[in-house]
Formats: sequence, C-alpha cells, structure tokens
Amino acid sequence: MQNTLSEQEILTDLLTSEKHTASTINTFITESTCANLRQNLKDILTEEHSIHENLYNVMNQKGWYPTSDAQAQEVQKTKDKFNSLQL
Repeated sequence: MQNTLSEQEILTDLLTSEKHTASTINTFITESTCANLRQNLKDILTEEHSIHENLYNVMNQKGWYPTSDAQAQEVQKTKDKFNSLQL
C-alpha cells in the first residue's frame, strides 16, 4: 500500500513550515547582536514572507484556505486596541 499526500496536504504542510521558519528567523533577528547578520536575516525573512504569500494565494484560490474580510468596526476596534499599547 502506497501512502501519498494530496496537493492540499502538501501545500498545507509547506505553509505551516513557512510560518514556523518565519517565526524562527524573527527570533534570531531580535536576539542577534551582529548588524550584518541581522540584515541578512531580515532579507531572508522578506523572502520567506513572499513564499508564504504565494502558498497562501494558491491555497486560497483553490478554496483550501478561505478567508473573509473583517467588518470595518472590528478593524477599528483592533486598531484602537493596539494604538493604546504603543509607547
């Protein structure tokens, strides 16, 4: 018996991996004391975000990652919440 993953399962795994990778790189950036290393990691993080966006777009187009727009009042509520946290 051969176990094969569907395209949806593969893309879901890739998207999850990208999320984890981006999170890990972000941690490295915030903990690095070397300016050159931080900049290189920021460049890599930008690439990871692009890959993540591309994977999301494919999954969304295929109906495997549906999203809906937030209502204007919810967006404003969230903005207000985070604006109150700014230093």
